[in-house]
Amino acid sequence: MAEKVLWSGRFGKGPDRSTIEFTTSFGVDVRLAWYDVMGSLAHAHMLAKQGVLKQEDADKIVEGLKTILSEIESGTVELAEDSEDVHSAVEFLLTKKIGEAGGRLHTARSRNDQVVTDFRLFMRDAILLSVEAVVQLQSTLIDLAEKYKDTILPGFTHVQHAQPITLGFHLMAYAFKLQRDAERLIDSYKRVNLCPLGSAALAGTTYPIDRHMTAHLLGFERPTGNALDTVSDRDFALEYCFASSLCLMHLSSMAEELVLWSSPEFGFVEISEGYSTGSSIMPQKKNPDVAELIRGRSARGTGSLMAMLTLVKGLPLSYNRDLQEDKEAVFRAYDNTVSCLRMMSGMLAEAQFRPERMNSSLKGGFLNATDLADYLVRKGLPFRQAHEVVGKMVRHCIDMGIGLEDMTVQEMSGFSSLIGPDINEFISMERCVSRRLSYGGTAPAQVENQIELGRSNASIQRSFCEVERKRLLDVWNRLIYHE
Repeated sequence: MAEKVLWSGRFGKGPDRSTIEFTTSFGVDVRLAWYDVMGSLAHAHMLAKQGVLKQEDADKIVEGLKTILSEIESGTVELAEDSEDVHSAVEFLLTKKIGEAGGRLHTARSRNDQVVTDFRLFMRDAILLSVEAVVQLQSTLIDLAEKYKDTILPGFTHVQHAQPITLGFHLMAYAFKLQRDAERLIDSYKRVNLCPLGSAALAGTTYPIDRHMTAHLLGFERPTGNALDTVSDRDFALEYCFASSLCLMHLSSMAEELVLWSSPEFGFVEISEGYSTGSSIMPQKKNPDVAELIRGRSARGTGSLMAMLTLVKGLPLSYNRDLQEDKEAVFRAYDNTVSCLRMMSGMLAEAQFRPERMNSSLKGGFLNATDLADYLVRKGLPFRQAHEVVGKMVRHCIDMGIGLEDMTVQEMSGFSSLIGPDINEFISMERCVSRRLSYGGTAPAQVENQIELGRSNASIQRSFCEVERKRLLDVWNRLIYHE
């Protein structure tokens, strides 16, 4: 163990080596080191202002923390890897650098509020980076939708041909799913952006601290309202896990279609060789492994969410050591979500869609059957009767091995006298698509509206990240230089 554990005074002998190895979290939470130092800087400035620390000690602590921060940023920091956690490792290193004053930093705080402060600081950055990755994929989809807003392909329900739609319309469906994913993440940000410092172990502290000052120094909106709640709950992390797992579910659906569409049976898309792999035995193979792995790794997101829900579901107030396990699940969810989003964006940007294959697949699926029924309704036939008439026509075409568009007007009128010479133009795939002008429909004019709305929403979400990133950068600069 690094010199000693923070709680050694109560014990007559040190912990068993197996206990040390079992309980340490350093290997996981070491990535919080930068945030831990920033939280400590804010705490030290506040303690000095409130007269809890002598200015001389506070100055030593601040300079020592700045040195450690510089070492973390340069990758030269030497934290004791056998420490119980990153928080104790930073404190031990600080004390080693500046002496006795380092031991005074922990006045008026506990690792309970320290840990959750570091975690919330990390989560702010994680949310912003996640939103940025979502918006990048959104933008890729929107660019493709604009390119292919007039390209017609079968729309599916139950993986069966349903109605003709445009590829742009299909791609915008995913863009809108991602828009909601970004909105969920952004909405969760305000619940993350609350400052736990000063909650101490569970009941606050007897020292005359200023929690509002600490919150301001760290760029939080305000302090948390109840110390017992603050150190005991991880709902802010759970919310991220939910939002990220839902986003991964959308990516999994997208990946599934890319896998299917890239098969010879569909041939709707050619995935770039840069996002494909080969076979060790079959030389002709080009496998969509990146898409398959995105689909597979959506399970990690679900796993992180389930792990977090299970972790906190039965914990009594307040802090319990179980919560040490929260960060690994959240880190895994974050890393996985951002990497999958970035890979999907790159893969789609280089994918080659094949309109000619989509066009050839329009035949034989009776995609214009609904429009034929609508034609009869416009002529005065009740929809249920029109539905039955067209059903009989489809049955006839199946028996004859032809499509509805292959029937002559005379043949069609044998099923209903309402069918006239204008029927062929009415049920052409282009007209079937262009007539769907209802708000949110597949008509190219409506897809253009969706693209405009998608770009506007993506711009708003991107702007949120840019503004917040600049604000946080200003926060860190003020804290480091104590301006």
